Amino acid sequence: MSGSLIDNPEPEFSLTGRKRRPIPEPPQLDRHGPATIIAMCNQKGGVGKTTSTINLGACLAEAGRRVLLVDLDPQGALSAGLGVDHDELDLTVYNLLVDSNQSVRDAILPTRVTGLDLVPANIDLSAAEIQLVNEVGREHTLARALRPVRREYDFIILDCQPSLGLLTVNALACAHGVVIPMECEYFSLRGLALLTDTVEKVRDRLNFDLEILGILVTMFDRRTTHAREVMERVVEVFDDRVFDTVITRTVRFPETSVAGEPIITWAPSSQGAAQYRQLAWEVIDRAQHL
Repeated sequence: MSGSLIDNPEPEFSLTGRKRRPIPEPPQLDRHGPATIIAMCNQKGGVGKTTSTINLGACLAEAGRRVLLVDLDPQGALSAGLGVDHDELDLTVYNLLVDSNQSVRDAILPTRVTGLDLVPANIDLSAAEIQLVNEVGREHTLARALRPVRREYDFIILDCQPSLGLLTVNALACAHGVVIPMECEYFSLRGLALLTDTVEKVRDRLNFDLEILGILVTMFDRRTTHAREVMERVVEVFDDRVFDTVITRTVRFPETSVAGEPIITWAPSSQGAAQYRQLAWEVIDRAQHL
């Protein structure tokens, strides 16, 4: 795959309404690591965090990057979305957070996508916040757990739960960049201001290197006036922070969740696959400037 992301040339303007900026084809790597850590974060549920984590990770791996996905949601949707029976797991991210003697390498599972690995989660993780609350350096527990494998991956993507609790703060405390998926509707727009304030507080107090890598508009339906109005407002307020790539609404994504695989293997020539490939190129380009 070279020259363009899909067979048809890209339109001059993206769905954000802005003129599309050229994205260079990702260079081939002759070695891997150290990893850029990305937190996929939004306190609002149902905005496409897990779908975007799975598909961005798979497209980064397709582009020759070694990628580790970390499930930080007790519901284990990321694990289930990659075909892992998360109720039968003996070792999950929970064990890494509460027991410093556990090795992250023992918790890593391969996926069906070459170059894409997973640290799974299940309902046990719901107890982690309570157990960590009295720990010294509790906000950096995840960073300590992941440190041994940072040089083995190019990207580590953290799929956060829909809240701004201690697990999400742990993700933000060890991340270089935050990707904020948001649905183009009014309540998502309101929550965006709260989340950007939280990111700024974490940057000021815990992680001076933290940046917002980009805001990703998901489940966009250009046919509705409301979606177009919200898109216009998001671009007006956040400007270049908004990715040119926009993920449109499609039935393909629920199908991939049931199948337990990313869209690039389930429906490789679909519009959704092309959009996430384009997002991967954009993320690689932006990550170079973190």
